Amino acid sequence: MSNMYDKAHELGNLLRESEEFKGLKALYEEIQQDEVANRLLENFRNLQLELQQKQMQGIQITEEEAVQAQQQFEIVQQHALISKLMEAEQRLSVIVSDVSRIITEPLEELYGTPK
Repeated sequence: MSNMYDKAHELGNLLRESEEFKGLKALYEEIQQDEVANRLLENFRNLQLELQQKQMQGIQITEEEAVQAQQQFEIVQQHALISKLMEAEQRLSVIVSDVSRIITEPLEELYGTPK
């Protein structure tokens, strides 16, 4: 069983060494040095977290909150550095999703896909 965990750690290290992760990390560090970009991103992420917590608690998000979230998203997307960061996050997310799908293939083969 420990071999599986060793492979998981190896996979984590491969992720850290990937160009996608290195690019994301460099952009994140650059944003940390930019006071305006850092504040914009932090405010956006805090709003996202707040709304996610409400949803997890079964609390309906108001139309006003949805509009505020959309406005915040549009603002951060207009900042070139944050936009690049979000694109890099998306690329890395696709990789993680693909790896997750590959890892769970044996379970899908065993149980099949729901009909």
